[in-house]
Amino acid sequence: MQATATGDTGADTGTTTRNSTGYQALLVGLLSLNFGIVFFDRNSLNFLMPFVQPELHLSNSQVGAVAGIFSFIWAIAAFGVSRVSDVAGNRKLLLVIATVAFSACSFLTGLAASFAMLIGARIIMGIAEGGVMPISHAMVASEVSPKYRGLAQGIAQNFGSNFFGSFVAPVVLVALAEHYGWRSAFYIAGIPGIVSAALIWFLLKEPEKVAEPAPAAPKKSTGQAVGDYIKAVGEALKIRNVFICVAMGIVLVAYLVITWAFMPLYLTQVRGYSQTDASWLMSVLGISATIGSFATAGLSDVLGRRPVMILCPFLSLLLPLGAMYYHGPYVGMIAIFFVGWALNGIFPLFMATVPSESVPPAMAATVFGLCMGSCEIIGGAGGPAIAGVAADAYGLQAPLWMMAGLTFVGFLFALFLKESAPAVLAKRGAAAA
Repeated sequence: MQATATGDTGADTGTTTRNSTGYQALLVGLLSLNFGIVFFDRNSLNFLMPFVQPELHLSNSQVGAVAGIFSFIWAIAAFGVSRVSDVAGNRKLLLVIATVAFSACSFLTGLAASFAMLIGARIIMGIAEGGVMPISHAMVASEVSPKYRGLAQGIAQNFGSNFFGSFVAPVVLVALAEHYGWRSAFYIAGIPGIVSAALIWFLLKEPEKVAEPAPAAPKKSTGQAVGDYIKAVGEALKIRNVFICVAMGIVLVAYLVITWAFMPLYLTQVRGYSQTDASWLMSVLGISATIGSFATAGLSDVLGRRPVMILCPFLSLLLPLGAMYYHGPYVGMIAIFFVGWALNGIFPLFMATVPSESVPPAMAATVFGLCMGSCEIIGGAGGPAIAGVAADAYGLQAPLWMMAGLTFVGFLFALFLKESAPAVLAKRGAAAA
């Protein structure tokens, strides 16, 4: 998922002057690798579920519950851990602890002998993994030169997570499960995180803690702060683009998590693909997302946000419909999976880009939290849970019909967006003049 955690934006503190270009590249590369390992572990259970479900006698409702609860805990942890990192200031230490913790949870997942043990391991993993991206964004913001910051944060969040978590993970994990068993696959999956934590500890510097300015006004009570936040959220939702981005985020993140949770099961149990063939199809999603994370954003700069955000959800109808009804050569299914995952490229647009272009700068932090948090908590948690219940009642085709409905709703919402791309608006202004 594309990845949906909320993060610090940081400030330009002047600390970037002490870091060479080589160190900045090392920092971004290691953080991207680390977040790729995060998504490798996050998606591991989805790709191995065809092995896990029959042995643990899980219902489809339980499969959906595991995916939904994990997304919910991930989102809550993203808010909490990012605040802890701001207060404590020990970002590198917290990142290393979180990395070791989620790696240990991969071992715990391999030990699971029941639904309760499985869901417990995933809850702990969600707590550990949820804080990785906020801390990483904060380290990039403070350590990387402002002129490279946007690119650096994009690489840190999107490249590793899509390449390792969506392309490499299904192929490697399924191969390990077929040769050594699914439990051993989870044990082995925990090792890269330990290595990554060691590299971060020994190669990266602790960012300098910036002293917070003295408050200009008396500190508000918790109740007043909550009230102010609710008021700010209400004001933000009155802005058309913000409301539409929140709505699109909820339905499209639900689509994303349902795909991860149920598509491997559908391909193997309903369509009769081998575990290996199914794993390669799922890996195609990773290649599509890796390319889309750069190409789609660039295309939206030229053509505009609105047409790209209309087109991608419509194209993504191809994935569930093709998975159910295409019966041609295997290479054709590969093409369907590649094109059908096009919507992944617009995730940064509705989570950050369009909202930030549609509100005053003073509201930016509020709308980031609103757009990122609501889609993961409501869509990421609720979508797979409902899909699991539907699968038990109507069969594994039910989650795929839900995917088709969700992406079509996303397409309908996108029709009401107002264009916000600066270059496109400037051209329109020049043409009108």
